[in-house]
Amino acid sequence: MKFEPVAPIRAYERIVEQIEEAVVSGRLKPGERLPGERELMTQFGVGRSTVREALRVLQAAELIRSRPGDPRGPEVLAASPAALHRSMHRLARAEHVGLAELLQFRMVLDGSAHLLAAQLRTDADLSALDTALAAMRTGAEDGFAQFSHADVAFHETIARASRNPLLVVSAEVVRGVALELIEDKLSHSHDRTALMQSWLAHHAEVLEAVRAADGELAARLARRALYDNYAEYVPEEQRALLTPLL
Repeated sequence: MKFEPVAPIRAYERIVEQIEEAVVSGRLKPGERLPGERELMTQFGVGRSTVREALRVLQAAELIRSRPGDPRGPEVLAASPAALHRSMHRLARAEHVGLAELLQFRMVLDGSAHLLAAQLRTDADLSALDTALAAMRTGAEDGFAQFSHADVAFHETIARASRNPLLVVSAEVVRGVALELIEDKLSHSHDRTALMQSWLAHHAEVLEAVRAADGELAARLARRALYDNYAEYVPEEQRALLTPLL
């Protein structure tokens, strides 16, 4: 594996870019080894500190595993759902990503997950959804905090039924951010019991659509409920980002 020399200004970033590109393109595969520090210094035309900074960044991103003094060189790691989760969580919390974009993204994710779940669900998935809905009913009696967590568990079950691990990870991150909104909405509701009962009715309707393998209805119900419940938190001038999904 050969790399190109880089300019000395912020050179470690160029090193990171080249190695990332090699991993993404498949030229470097999980389990393979990068050259040792000395060889990397020669190939990139930089000093030891620059190479070490690049390796530190790559290791923090979980693209490689680097052990000081290992003569075999840093090991290329397989893609990790946990690493994706952390990266997406940082993105979701970033200042340049607003609530409108988060809600829009969740409408896309949930709609797709519901569509796939309705088509791909198994008897075990339906049983898990029945259990999750029962937990929501119990949560409605125990308090709004327990109810909101049971609500999230229902959607996690839907995501897993989609059979797509990327949907599972992505939806989990966005739901985690939105959980604060769920609890806030319930805590400030004039009639928490009525609100929780309306959400229970919605989830029961979704479950029946999934049970009937009606993916389009399940997806439409999911997107509509997200808009109806959370669009009020989005500035009015930004709600146009959401309405095409209804």
